Amino acid sequence: MTISGCAGRSERTAGSLPDRSQQDPAISGDGRLLAVITERRGRPSVQLRNLQDGRILPLSQLNRHQPHSSPSLSWNGRYLALITQRGQRRLAVVADRLTGRLHPLPLPGGRDPVKLSLAPDGSQLALQVADQGQWRVELLDLSPMLEADRPGGARTTTPTTNPSP
Repeated sequence: MTISGCAGRSERTAGSLPDRSQQDPAISGDGRLLAVITERRGRPSVQLRNLQDGRILPLSQLNRHQPHSSPSLSWNGRYLALITQRGQRRLAVVADRLTGRLHPLPLPGGRDPVKLSLAPDGSQLALQVADQGQWRVELLDLSPMLEADRPGGARTTTPTTNPSP
């Protein structure tokens, strides 16, 4: 895998495979993880790589749900949202890497997900859908289902202010 910089400079990441077709890159907010779609056993499959040491990280909860497309990562990479195929239906899912759970996001009315983007804290998902030949973007509130994935050191509550006497 080759990474190009803004100044036209490129560098290889550790453990990269230059001859492998890769597409749909997504990087975590903290810059530690990279998700790409590669071909595995003839099917598009998501690959998650630790950019610090080049290791490929396991995503066993996604092995049975292929092909994959449109990966998106939360801030620390706890959540990986993507589109999978189940039978003839495309399905948006969120994999929780901490718990190993896979959260399917069924869409009512026969809409098919096309692309998605996960909010950095995992609280919302923007989803491009095909609905009766039209493209639409829908926002899904994931906060009842997922706990927030906040940047390291970020407060989870607002500090109280003490008025000065």
